[in-house]
Amino acid sequence: QVQLVESGGGLVQAGGSLRLSCAASGNIPSIATMGWYRQATGKQRELVATITSAGNTNYASSVKGRVGISRDNAKNLVYLQMNSLKPEDTAVYYCNARFWSQGYWGQGTQVTVSS
Repeated sequence: QVQLVESGGGLVQAGGSLRLSCAASGNIPSIATMGWYRQATGKQRELVATITSAGNTNYASSVKGRVGISRDNAKNLVYLQMNSLKPEDTAVYYCNARFWSQGYWGQGTQVTVSS
């Protein structure tokens, strides 16, 4: 059984930084692509960033240059470092694991950026 638990969200002023963490447990193979998605109120869930098992990263254009995704396979952790935060970054951020055509989600962590 796969479990993803996000942490690190909170309230931050515009221009500030946050680092989100995702603790993964269960039968997650090292080949899994890990990612962060977000969903703002009234909007669809959207990609923020992904990282493959080989360390290849992909970012949404809206966050490129401000956000960095990384993973620690030994500790089964995935991080999302967010800098220069904007009010439009306010959303619930979800961790995602994808492997063998299956996708798994965490419960999400709220990020609120005040202007």
